Amino acid sequence: MKSKFRRFITNTRIIILVVFMILALILINPTFGEGVAIRSVSPDSPAASAFPNPIASPEQGINPRAREVITHINEFEINSVAQYFEILESLESGEISLRTNRDSYLIDYNGSDIGLSVMDKPNNNIRFGLDLEGGTRVMIEPVGEIDDDDISLIINNLEQRLNLFGVGDVTVTRARDLFGASFIVVEIAGSTEDEVRDLLSQQGVFEAQIGNQTVFRGGEQDILAVHRSADRAGLVPGSCQQVATDQHSCGYQFSITLSRDAAQRQADITRDIPIIRSVDGAYLAQNLTLYLDGEVVNTLRISANLRGNPVTDIQITGAGAGSSRQAAQDDAIANMRNMQTVLITGSLPVELNIVKADTVSPVVGAGFIQNAILAGLLAILSVIIVVGVRYREPKISLPMAVTMLCEVTLILGFAALIGWQIDMAAIAAIIIAVGSGVDHQIVIAEETLNRGKKKNLSWKKRLAKAFFIIMAAYFTLLVAMIPLWFAGAGLLKGFALTTIVGVTMGVLITRPAFAQMMEILIDD
Repeated sequence: MKSKFRRFITNTRIIILVVFMILALILINPTFGEGVAIRSVSPDSPAASAFPNPIASPEQGINPRAREVITHINEFEINSVAQYFEILESLESGEISLRTNRDSYLIDYNGSDIGLSVMDKPNNNIRFGLDLEGGTRVMIEPVGEIDDDDISLIINNLEQRLNLFGVGDVTVTRARDLFGASFIVVEIAGSTEDEVRDLLSQQGVFEAQIGNQTVFRGGEQDILAVHRSADRAGLVPGSCQQVATDQHSCGYQFSITLSRDAAQRQADITRDIPIIRSVDGAYLAQNLTLYLDGEVVNTLRISANLRGNPVTDIQITGAGAGSSRQAAQDDAIANMRNMQTVLITGSLPVELNIVKADTVSPVVGAGFIQNAILAGLLAILSVIIVVGVRYREPKISLPMAVTMLCEVTLILGFAALIGWQIDMAAIAAIIIAVGSGVDHQIVIAEETLNRGKKKNLSWKKRLAKAFFIIMAAYFTLLVAMIPLWFAGAGLLKGFALTTIVGVTMGVLITRPAFAQMMEILIDD
């Protein structure tokens, strides 16, 4: 017994497996406990203006366990998302204290919201896909011919738009189908916001025209700054009114700073326009018309004092509508943020079409996670039972069970390392990888146990024969997975990648270690 134990702890392949297992557990970083993590921070919200430091949205791609966690609001301890909202709703307007695992903040609470999107505290570094966590996946197809530079520009622009819009946990990636067509896949974790779809599909060609002459366009060339602070942007005081039964309207306004060239262009165009005087003031005979993607979004009167005057500060106004006053206010704010975002980022090089959009609620996603974990555990347990009945020897079935658990851990550790999301397809791939691992282990066990029939073959030759079969099956599976990498415009990439990684780790790490376990345990 001592000799076998010594061989176990000194065997190179088993040591390699143990080292990789330790590294995988460090990467996964499992922990326990409840809490609420910050998913994102809305721009210009009370949280973004907290004292002494503004609360910042987590960086894209951050490890789940690295998120800032809310621990207290005033004297109340926060242990769940539901409790977080309950405590906020119970507080009156005024200054509140918010404590996290990093800092303490004072926030001017308006009685309804502080601008934080929150989530349950992650207990490991495994990222779950939208079908498990909940959220929206949008597949976008560029219209017309497009090159790699344009694709990169679109991806950067969309990321900037979504970040400016205040959407957290956004992933924008390029995908291709089997025919070489390019797509852009946008994944937005957490709750769904309908306005985001409109933001994604807009090319964002913004123009301000007087007559048929363009005064300025969206983007940094003409617009130096789009002001979003509370003192220069927001709802127009007294603008909310009921315009019909169950129909309300609210106006918004914000200011922008034009470049000198754009301001001079405005002065040149307006220099000879006649002035019209009325009871509410003096204005130019022509209006400033705002176009977004060729559609008129607003028409503004031009004050007479702007004629021929290269003014750089311009006021942009618009409106929102809804079935109630609050709905109209929310729509106006959403429209304002949309307009501000497009003005900041400028236009996309081509028009975009949304070809597919899938939404999963966070509640349903949480149920999927539990069911997926349960299915995976039942699959592994079933295999252990079948192997135990077949061989009826713990020294064979036990190493197989240990190896299966090691393979799952290594796959999850690799996913945590590269930031790969585990979704339903990836879980199916993990089960397939573990199943192929069991096949390979059975091949090794059969070659090992058939010593009586193959007395003329040494242990190394029997093992070499087993691994010849294993490598042939491995390369066959590898070739089969490559087309799936591109199938469905990349939506099956998770399945293909997880299968390839799982089987490769098995062939290089767990299968050799299992073979050594078998040799040590069976060797009399």
